Amino acid sequence: MRGSRRTMNVVVGWVKRQPPKVKAFLSVVAGMAALVFLRFVVHDHDNLFVAAEAVHALGISVLIYKLTKERTCAGLSLKSQDLTALFLAVRLYCSVVMEYDIHTLLDSATLLTTLWVIYMIRFKLKSSYMEDKDNFAIYYVAVPCAVLALLIHPSTSHNIVNRIFWAFCVYLEAVSVLPQLHLMQNTKIVEPFTAHYVFALGVARFLSCAHWVLQVVDTGGRLLTALGYGLWPSMVLLSEIVQTFILADFCYYYIKSLVGGQLVLRLPSGVV
Repeated sequence: MRGSRRTMNVVVGWVKRQPPKVKAFLSVVAGMAALVFLRFVVHDHDNLFVAAEAVHALGISVLIYKLTKERTCAGLSLKSQDLTALFLAVRLYCSVVMEYDIHTLLDSATLLTTLWVIYMIRFKLKSSYMEDKDNFAIYYVAVPCAVLALLIHPSTSHNIVNRIFWAFCVYLEAVSVLPQLHLMQNTKIVEPFTAHYVFALGVARFLSCAHWVLQVVDTGGRLLTALGYGLWPSMVLLSEIVQTFILADFCYYYIKSLVGGQLVLRLPSGVV
């Protein structure tokens, strides 16, 4: 165990000394290697989406534990939770009127949990809410997502309003975690439960991205046609990739902290 930890520390130290371009290249290589690994290990790639939902649920469970047992919401971004509730509500509406399947039930449960978290932060634990640090202007992401949804949305046979809503929730989900990352960058120090929650989001995003990429590979690109025509299919994949890379830097420092045996994660400047 000590030998493997020592090796991991050497690898992490080497990566840390590399210039940004090399780090970006190594991230891409690691991501591609993980995709290849998942393609051959996981036979039914639909299970990756289920795994993403399960990891997300695990992250929310950690968040619930923090709020109920620790009785503090310090380090949590209310604005990220608001954006999460917004895209979940829109996606739930789209799911009900456009497909209605198992994901409708999953989104319902996640939305209810998110609304409970918002309630706890706004009312029950308001005294511990770091409002001065949670200063990310959410219209910086919400407005561009709305404009982008008006311009680029599915070309399916559904009602045009529903198609725009669908696109909006896809784009908003990709950037909903930005206020949380911004808050953690402001504080520089992230307590364990918040770090576990955000890392779970990162893993869930990667599994979801892997699900889409491998589905496209498995169908020889036919999945993109099923999603519609024009720029929309490419934007769906791009949104999944953006979600993954937004959290990649945080996940790197989280793993580094975990390997180093540190309970509190310390973020350097420029992570977000």
